[in-house]
Amino acid sequence: MSEAGLPPNWEIRVSKTRGIPYYFHPQTQESRWESPPGTDSEKLKTYIATKFSSSSGANEQNSKPQGEKIRAAHLLVKHEGSRRPSSWKDAEITRTKEEARSILQAYEEKIRGGAITLAELAKTESDCSSARKGGDLGYFGRGDMQKEFEDASFGLQPGEMSGIVETASGLHLIERIS
Repeated sequence: MSEAGLPPNWEIRVSKTRGIPYYFHPQTQESRWESPPGTDSEKLKTYIATKFSSSSGANEQNSKPQGEKIRAAHLLVKHEGSRRPSSWKDAEITRTKEEARSILQAYEEKIRGGAITLAELAKTESDCSSARKGGDLGYFGRGDMQKEFEDASFGLQPGEMSGIVETASGLHLIERIS
């Protein structure tokens, strides 16, 4: 097992187009966004948070594109019924939707109470690969995201955070950045 908690021969690489980590097996040439089976989730979570949470790649996030686009960040908690019940930190997610909702409600209370920001919490707890960027999804327009996510995001003012939003991907807290 590597220092990142990955099974033998797996390594972490960074996508040139998305600027986020992914998992690669050089012998089989397999690449994947979700961690491979047999990963030590706690070791991986710590490794990713320390090695990949820098602000590198922030330049492409800061230049505002043309058209009606907004910028948002989110914290995703997946469950067994999610479209892809796995993530960068868990090869298989088995929690129920109700358990995911309880987890996200606790996160929402911490954020609204000022104990932590959504960006700080997303870095270690979000099931989305955007976690390394504090959940920042960059700029997007209408039609770029799932309808429920898009409707909630466009309904927020900059600096506002949504309540729990359900999509095929799982349950989200969304914070509109601009």
